[in-house]
Amino acid sequence: MSVHLLEEMSSPALDALDRARTAVILTVSPLEEHGPHLPVGVDAIAARYFAETLGKRLAGARPDWSVLLAPTLHIGSFTFEAAGTVSVRQRVVRDTLVDYGGSLARAGFRYILIANGHGGPGHLTALEEAAAIVSRRHRVTMASFTGHLAWQFLRGRYLEKIEAALGRPLSDDERTAFAEDAHGGWWETSLMLLLRPDLVDDSYRTLPPARYSLADRVVPNYPLRNGGRGYVGHPALADPAFATAATDVLMAETMELVEGLLDGSIRPDERRSPFFPFFRTGFWPVALGATAGLALGAVTYLTLAAFGRGSTRRGPSRGWGPAGRGVPTIDPDGRGGDHRA
Repeated sequence: MSVHLLEEMSSPALDALDRARTAVILTVSPLEEHGPHLPVGVDAIAARYFAETLGKRLAGARPDWSVLLAPTLHIGSFTFEAAGTVSVRQRVVRDTLVDYGGSLARAGFRYILIANGHGGPGHLTALEEAAAIVSRRHRVTMASFTGHLAWQFLRGRYLEKIEAALGRPLSDDERTAFAEDAHGGWWETSLMLLLRPDLVDDSYRTLPPARYSLADRVVPNYPLRNGGRGYVGHPALADPAFATAATDVLMAETMELVEGLLDGSIRPDERRSPFFPFFRTGFWPVALGATAGLALGAVTYLTLAAFGRGSTRRGPSRGWGPAGRGVPTIDPDGRGGDHRA
């Protein structure tokens, strides 16, 4: 297998690739604040690293295949707003990936993978939606699996493997810190110390832990409110050795998943994030509209039922209008009828 940069290839060279043995990797992540110690490109830098590493590992595992690395798309939704953050509407993220994937599919490419470093629920869902749309429309395999992997990672499902790769058990304090980590904390600061230490400000060493409850985390822009400095977790614990162990585990899990996708033994919809049903593009307006409609219907029903009970107590002959005019009234058993005086 050989790894190519999409933007550096000519159309004839791309056309000569065996579509059945070519995997295209799209890197998608926003520019977003990550505290006072990290650059706004953290997510994109991480995603590109995973894309390049995945390409190299696929090259070793499948020497008769080719990998195309597409340029990084710096787009993303559900971001924390601060100077340097570029937030894109969720629908635009989805539609951009649909257009990218559709163009590749029309050119005959059958395997399209999305590498992503951003964990916003709506962002992850937009990528998964786009992959599903392209797969269905063009009968190809387009998959966004980073949401599933990130969820498993942050839930601590890989901690034992990370400890084995690290060569030591994590202390109770470290496990607690990992559970509190989310944005610009222990993990991402460690990763940047591994990948681009020149971009990490030394102030990370003295930053205090930033802990937020689940209730806090549902508030928009929560790590920047009330004096927050834009990070969540324990950046002072950062260690490139931890990042090395964690990335080794994550890449092993990624390779197992990608091999299954390429072989057809795993479907993309089997490895989605848990946010997919609830953060789909347009889900909440529709859900709220439906809820409002149901509530209005319930109020109307209860009002009419109460009015009907009142009419029943007054006697059926009185109806809802002057007697003798055949105006519908409420039957004693609660059903509508045409009572005539």
